[in-house]
Amino acid sequence: MFGKQEMKTTEKTGELNTLLGKGSSFEGNIKVEHGLRVDGKVIGDITTSDTLVVGKDGSVKGNIKAKNLVLGGSINGTVHTTGKIVLENKSVFRGEMSTGKLIIDEGALFEGKCSMPSESTRPVEVASASVKEQS
Repeated sequence: MFGKQEMKTTEKTGELNTLLGKGSSFEGNIKVEHGLRVDGKVIGDITTSDTLVVGKDGSVKGNIKAKNLVLGGSINGTVHTTGKIVLENKSVFRGEMSTGKLIIDEGALFEGKCSMPSESTRPVEVASASVKEQS
């Protein structure tokens, strides 16, 4: 009846664990293991293993590494994603980005450079093999 209960851990992807609320500001680097939503102001680098959402009132000035990015506010910096980037209506992006997929909604402002490495342009590791000559 009053026995110990085991705590269950969640290993789900797409989990949003961290939030920087509207009116908040943060200066420094942020690293999170799951998703992050920014509705305030961040000056610094952000690294997340999942999705970064910058809400319509959010702004980021710095470098970003994430699986995916959904931008509703503004970013000034460099972004590297392994998945996709979505620039929503009225969002502002200034800087450089590297992504697998890019979606730009009507009304979004994109000022900068985008590279989208395809499978054929990504570096490929080649295994070396030795061939024994027969006599």
